Formats: sequence, structure tokens, C-alpha cells
Amino acid sequence: MGFVPFTFIDLIDILFVAYIMYWIYRTTKGTNAPYIISGIIVVYLLWVIVKTLNMELLSTILGHIISVGAIALIVVFQPEIRRFLQKIGMSQKRFNFISRIFNHGSKIAETNLQPLVVACREMSDTKTGALVVIGQQSDLSLITEGGICLDAKISSQLIHNIFFKNSPLHDGAVVIEGDRIVAARCILPVTQSDVPKSFGTRHRAAIGMSEISDAIILVVSEETGAISIANHGRINLNIPSDRLGAVLQKYLISKK
Repeated sequence: MGFVPFTFIDLIDILFVAYIMYWIYRTTKGTNAPYIISGIIVVYLLWVIVKTLNMELLSTILGHIISVGAIALIVVFQPEIRRFLQKIGMSQKRFNFISRIFNHGSKIAETNLQPLVVACREMSDTKTGALVVIGQQSDLSLITEGGICLDAKISSQLIHNIFFKNSPLHDGAVVIEGDRIVAARCILPVTQSDVPKSFGTRHRAAIGMSEISDAIILVVSEETGAISIANHGRINLNIPSDRLGAVLQKYLISKK
């Protein structure tokens, strides 16, 4: 027996597989997916052993189970697969010309930040919890359809009244597109990523929403009154209220 041939391409192949396995681990960490993957590996190893021992009946049964495994994986890991593809599409900024082609001729009204900044400052001072989604290019119709339609012009008084503790609309998020408040009491997807345990539901929802869209999400903590901004899966914590307008403007400029 000679040595097994090992080339530079084999090294690249191993590195790619190692990276994919590491990414799967990071993506599924904190969920039930690792247990499912372990179950799949056990079934596959059992099938290899049974096939090696020439146990025809059991080998055939396990073989049929494995043959439909691809469809089962798509069904089981649908949220993770969707999140992965969205991350790829959102991270490739050099391919933005594709979105420009589809959005050619359509103008998005600029968001009036002043009323929003004033409202967030007031809610921060009174420790009124708030969650505001500022829409960009991503389609947020699935999010807004699950909330209460408003279609109202942005004003600090309206935003403050929506998140007032006794208001029937204070639960959930407000979605803003252009110069209009589209909907309130919207339910946002909560992130499955590994985040600090100190993060509340609003912060987790803000990160989750930023992972599946290019929206800018504002959070006002009900416990501390601290203001945070989430975008592209990351969250900027404890933004001074007197700098909120400038920070938001930077986010919007970077989008352009």
C-alpha cells in the first residue's frame, strides 16, 4: 500500500468543509439544530455499518430514509437556510446594482428623523419602552400585515402615544417607511444568535429583524431608558440621546 495522494486542492477542500461545519455550529448554537444534526449523523453511521455487514433489509430501510434526507433537511432547517441566504445577499454590497435594476424609477421618500428623535428622547427620559423599525430597501409587508395598519404621518406625539404604557398599541414594534408610520403592534422575529442574557425581548427582536432585512431598528429600554440601534445583525448600545440624530443620519448615509 502506498501513501494516499494529497494535493493542494485537497487541502482547500478540507478547509472549506471545516469552515462550513464551523458556520453551521455558530448558526445553530443555542437551538435544537445540533441535536438534529447529531441524530442524522448517528443514522448515517448506522446505515454504513449495516451496509458493511450486508444486512439487506435494514440497509434498504435506512437507505430509503437517507435518500429523502435532503427534503427533510430543507423542511427542518428552513429558517436557518433562509437566514443564511439572506445574509449572503445582504453582505454582497457590490451586487447592489441588482436591487437598483428592480427598483429603477421608484423613489423612496426620506424619513423625517426630527419627530422620531424627539420622541425617543422623551421616551428615554420617562423610561418608556419602544421598538421602531425604519424601513429601507427590504420588503416589510409580511411584518406590517401582522400589525395594526396606521398609515399616518410621523409625529413625536403620535409615536409617544403609541408606546404609552396604557396604550393598546404599545406592545410590538412600529414600522416607518419614508415619512409615514405604516403600522404599529408589529411582531418581529427574535434572533437565534448567541446574545448576552441581559438583552430583553425588544433587543433580541431588534437584532432578529436586522438579520433578515436592511432596516434600521431603534430600541428604547423600559428598564434603563437607554437607546440602541440594530442593523445588519449588530446592535449599537447606549447611544446618548443628544447624539441620536447624528448617529441615525450616519446610518442612513451609509445606506445611500
